Amino acid sequence: MDEKQRSILLDSSSRFPPPPGVKLSYGTAGFRADASILQSTVFRVGILAALRSLKTQSVIGLMITASHNKVSDNGVKIADPSGGMLTQAWEPFADALANVPNFLHLVQLVDDFVMKENIPLEGVQSAVILLGRDTRPSGESLLEAAKQGISSIVGAVAVDMGVLTTPQLHWMVRSRNKGMKAAEMDYFNQLSSSFRCLIDLIPPGSAVNVMDKLIVDGANGVGGEKLQVLKKVLHGLDIQIRNSGKEGVLNEEVGADYVQKEKAVPRGFAPADAGMSVAHFQLSSISQCFRCASLDGDADRLVYFSAIPNSNNRIRLVDGDKILSLFALFIKEQLSILNDNEGDRENNSYPATLGVVQTAYANGASTDYLKHLGLEVVFTPTGVKYLHEKAAEYDIGIYFEANGHGTILLSEGLLHWLDGRSSEPSLTSKGSEQQKAALRLLAVSKLINQAVGDALSGLLLVEAILQHMGWSIHRWNELYHDLPSRQLKVKVVDRSAVVTANAETVVVRPLGIQEAINAETAKYPRGRCFVRPSGTEDVVRVYAEASTEEAADNLANSVAQLVDQFLGFGSS
Repeated sequence: MDEKQRSILLDSSSRFPPPPGVKLSYGTAGFRADASILQSTVFRVGILAALRSLKTQSVIGLMITASHNKVSDNGVKIADPSGGMLTQAWEPFADALANVPNFLHLVQLVDDFVMKENIPLEGVQSAVILLGRDTRPSGESLLEAAKQGISSIVGAVAVDMGVLTTPQLHWMVRSRNKGMKAAEMDYFNQLSSSFRCLIDLIPPGSAVNVMDKLIVDGANGVGGEKLQVLKKVLHGLDIQIRNSGKEGVLNEEVGADYVQKEKAVPRGFAPADAGMSVAHFQLSSISQCFRCASLDGDADRLVYFSAIPNSNNRIRLVDGDKILSLFALFIKEQLSILNDNEGDRENNSYPATLGVVQTAYANGASTDYLKHLGLEVVFTPTGVKYLHEKAAEYDIGIYFEANGHGTILLSEGLLHWLDGRSSEPSLTSKGSEQQKAALRLLAVSKLINQAVGDALSGLLLVEAILQHMGWSIHRWNELYHDLPSRQLKVKVVDRSAVVTANAETVVVRPLGIQEAINAETAKYPRGRCFVRPSGTEDVVRVYAEASTEEAADNLANSVAQLVDQFLGFGSS
């Protein structure tokens, strides 16, 4: 780098010293920590975003959020040109940049990386970075640190998009790089118009109960705020929003993470919360009349639930596995219609590949159900980046985690074929079922956020499919019954001693432990168990499921004892 660039970088980085004794690691969620120690990290990620934009000659996104974490936390992550997560190849540089001890070493690190990656500096090219933040009080000052980092690279421009959901920012980056409209209202209009298209294509005779209300828990975060805006351009759906952020604390006993883990009605729904109760309905009424959904703090996760009457706020959870199953069922139906060649003299079917991608944490009952439908189900290691990458190998790839994070990817080749199929004269003149199926899948491609999991777009797709099927939430929840499961953590001396294979379902080191796990698992009907090392601490995570709660608990406990014997502090 030239002296001008070096001088700017030295001056700006000297104003953002790293907190002593703090070491951060860039993962699926980017960097996350208590907001009070993140100024330096966010500044440095601003530098990284500018370099990434110069390297790719594309628009890059920088989002300040800590998703479902408590309100005092915050975080920062990068959206790559595709709208997806930062490429894994740059994660080691992100770690090194965040943890470099002083500004002199920082400038040297950047200089070395720029030379290695052949990144043009000195303002030869411009760089554009879109910035977004959620509703956390710390977001504004951290956004300013990000701007300072970006502006310390000559030619880099920060564009503040304001308060957004994380998926909105990813969508904007993807759209900008595709040369499409990418303002916030463009996002809302695309969601509402594609939802309307799916509703208009519902077959006659579907038993749609238009009186049903959808009650949404906004986690007291940005999702509730944005759903209020979406409601204004949406027709055909009666939504009531609880925990919109006007009162209440972000993610405190609210939100998708709380609902999924605690299996309890969030605050703002309980009858005791008179001022925030569900319009004076008792929980028994809610469970009979309404569907309830819950977003997480930055609206990239979605789960549904209904309350169980007289059960002290317990719920029937409809998690990410069930959302995946609903989407897979609907898409399989549309592909079957499209590939029905009866009466189609030209045989214009498209051999579309459809794949469902899960991790080992998906409930075994969901996997069995999907395979029973005749779908190809594949597993990846835990982490959205692995799921997304695998889903992209199919013409239609669907992935979800049980926590409610997931999406659908559709290939450009399939979309091009669907465009042609939907406008074929032989089909359009008849308004055929094949044309409608093509139009439905095109609408899905516009409604779903293909960049990243998006609770708002996912919510609308769920609602459109339920209306298409004529299903209540209870009918949906009866697709299959989850096997009881249990998760435990075991402290170990060194988590790196555990090496897994087959998407983390088999332990290859230490020798002998997998055989012992297999022998224990075989004792229980429908037993399944795996262990994997944590990515952040010296613990090994145990997952077990079986036909009964007692069996799942016993299996988890017995395998936890095996892990302790092989790897615990007594093992050495």
